[in-house]
Amino acid sequence: MAFTMTLWRVSEQKLTELPKLRLDSEDRLEAWIEQDVSLLGMDLLIIGRQVRTQFGGWIDLVAIDSEGDLLIIELKKDKTPREVVAQVLDYASWISSLSPKEIDECASAYLKKPLAEAFRERFEIAIPDNVNASHRMLIVASELDDSSERIIQYLASACSLDINVVFFTCFQNNGIELVGRSWLMDPEEVEERSDSRRKVPWSGFWFINVGENEHRNWDDRIKYGFLSAGGGKVYSDSLKKLKPGDKIFAYIKQFGYVGFGTITEAAVMAKDFLVGDRRLFDLPLQSAMHYSSDDPTMSEWVVGVKWHKTFSREEAKRFPGAFANQNVVCKLREERTLAFVKNEFGVVEG
Repeated sequence: MAFTMTLWRVSEQKLTELPKLRLDSEDRLEAWIEQDVSLLGMDLLIIGRQVRTQFGGWIDLVAIDSEGDLLIIELKKDKTPREVVAQVLDYASWISSLSPKEIDECASAYLKKPLAEAFRERFEIAIPDNVNASHRMLIVASELDDSSERIIQYLASACSLDINVVFFTCFQNNGIELVGRSWLMDPEEVEERSDSRRKVPWSGFWFINVGENEHRNWDDRIKYGFLSAGGGKVYSDSLKKLKPGDKIFAYIKQFGYVGFGTITEAAVMAKDFLVGDRRLFDLPLQSAMHYSSDDPTMSEWVVGVKWHKTFSREEAKRFPGAFANQNVVCKLREERTLAFVKNEFGVVEG
């Protein structure tokens, strides 16, 4: 069944369905996404609009994520159902062949600055060395026919391609335009299936970049059982991936792996995190979490951790070539590093 979205207004215990509006131009939607890519609910940097491919096509939008992977964003517009699916696959075949130099040239022309500079400004980390190691495909539509939905679901499930559809539907309420968003398939499930095809299977363990600095202290985190990140959505949203029961290895840059533990509490704003019956902010911390305690976007966010084994900075465990990542949270897949940290921290599975 083709996807449809409906909204109701609640008034005096009654539901009234809101009338749908037809977008007068999907160029509006393209412009909205270009202006604020967070509409997609994804952490991205737009690096091109109406990008001409080697085969003569024009990609509506191209974006890059914090891992250095590219995303093709193609609006359905007036294309036939089969055209839009075939087109996004054609664009993906071209995107996959681009070298880092070609990507930088394309992005720099659009951004009016080097991609590395714009990437650091957006994500506040250096651009990865392996840019375009993989890519994703996203079709933006207000509606799609049954056949196209089946094809896309087949490509994502049976072929493990990272392809999905995001729907935007316009409504009207008392003369005000409203826009609703929904996905054809859960984006995280699609990404995980795709990763399992392209990458070493995930170990189930998370890598956590502790971010030791004058505002965050490893000794505090050991003593009070927590990890934190904040000062921007790119950091706090990453921390929110962690759920109670998740197994983590903590890493301090320039030192090595310092802790193995289990997440006990999902992320909350630091002002709401309790250690026993006391607020974290009321404890004698060795560092001051200086980010706004009231603004959810800029606040420091905290997860609870039960530490099974920890080491001081000076005793941190590492070896030449050990996996490290500048992101706050990522999945630990690298086999040599995983075997090493399991041995060093005495992790026994089963």
